[in-house]
Amino acid sequence: MGVERKTPGASPRRKTLEYLLSLDSNNSNNSRSRQSSFQSEREELLSTISYCTRIFTFNDPPESPSQQDLKKLKLNQLLFTIRASKQPLSGEILQPLITMLSANLFRPLPPSAHPFIISDFPDDEDPVSAPEPTWSHLQIVYDILLRLVINEDPKSLRDHLSQSFVTNLLSLFQSEDSRERDSLKNVYHRIYSKFTFYRSFMRKSMNDVFLHFIYESERHHGIGELLEIWGSIINGFTVPLKKEHKLFLQRVLVPLHKPKGMQAYHRQLAYCVSQFVQKEPVLGGVVVRGILRFWPLINCQKELLLIGELEEIVENIDPEQYRKLALPLCTQMAKCFTSCNSQVAERALVWNNEQFRKVASQAMEEVFRVIVEGLENNLKWHWSKGVRQLTENIKMMLEEMDPSLYAKCLREIEIQESEALQEEIERKQKWETIERMAAAAGTNPNHITLQQQPRCLSVSIKKANAQICASMLAQ
Repeated sequence: MGVERKTPGASPRRKTLEYLLSLDSNNSNNSRSRQSSFQSEREELLSTISYCTRIFTFNDPPESPSQQDLKKLKLNQLLFTIRASKQPLSGEILQPLITMLSANLFRPLPPSAHPFIISDFPDDEDPVSAPEPTWSHLQIVYDILLRLVINEDPKSLRDHLSQSFVTNLLSLFQSEDSRERDSLKNVYHRIYSKFTFYRSFMRKSMNDVFLHFIYESERHHGIGELLEIWGSIINGFTVPLKKEHKLFLQRVLVPLHKPKGMQAYHRQLAYCVSQFVQKEPVLGGVVVRGILRFWPLINCQKELLLIGELEEIVENIDPEQYRKLALPLCTQMAKCFTSCNSQVAERALVWNNEQFRKVASQAMEEVFRVIVEGLENNLKWHWSKGVRQLTENIKMMLEEMDPSLYAKCLREIEIQESEALQEEIERKQKWETIERMAAAAGTNPNHITLQQQPRCLSVSIKKANAQICASMLAQ
């Protein structure tokens, strides 16, 4: 009887080794697959960046609309990729990406389609805004740059977003398209916030733009946007303020009240100035004197804006400055009382009465005379019934403050007017005497004309006549 032999099965150890070998093989295949996939995605991203480097003007007939749409699609894909990326971009991606952004953004701006005319329009109207034909592409490019600045580490971007790149961005604020300037403002401000090592350079660059605008060109479309950035910067200043920042107020912000186009950016300028005064009220004196120095002569719209700005500044000013500023400030307001423009006169007359009292009370003797003279002139000569009515109300308020002083000022004004009238009468009489003497000399038969006289005698007669006239005028 034979014995049946059983074939022994695979040992557990052998099964484990086979499993580990198969697992290692799968891992190796998956690693190669992931590496291949990553390489493919990287190449596709570089290809997209390369295509987006192509520039379309939207004005050239040979340009294909389908290609323009394809670029817009690829730009959106690129934006989505950067937004979704959880890892920082590598240098081999950043370099061509910054090159693409530079190629699209840094272009020669067209000459201004409108002369830089003073804007009398409200802030929400922009009469010099010219739409950029390539905006459908530029808008996405700005979004990509903004997302790049937000997501990436400033230190890794430092070699790619250089100072020259930031300077080129600043030059684009000259664009007439308000949409582009608004996008630029967001990007530039974000760079200032994150790239702390560029802050000093960026402040100096913006100051250069302001100074060139004030003293040379008076043409720049982005002053308002740059002042908005500065408003945020000033808001973050710590007290006490550095000397550099005080000089910026004195040498840049105050002179910005001078240009003819101030209406276009006055809202942002007034905010920046008020931030300084709120942080250090003693700076109010510098601001008030500067505004008075640059007060317009014939621009009524600017006068209205400046009156409102002064009203806000006086509310926050250091009380110790009141006496020093009372006379120049009230003198200018008195001139505005008597303005032929009824809007300016009414705006000056309805100036904050409480603040007006505070300022006037610090130099009552000096200020009262100036104000009373302006009010009395309004009551006598101003053409507007509304202005005369407001003037009467202010007069009643001042008479209640100090009746005796008001009456004294009236007497002094009457005496001054009487003396001025007497001087005018005497001046006319002297000229009439000179005219009669000249007429008598011309009809005298013994008179020798200058043409008949020898040269030396002619000069002597001229000197004698001049001495006679001088002696008569001196009497």
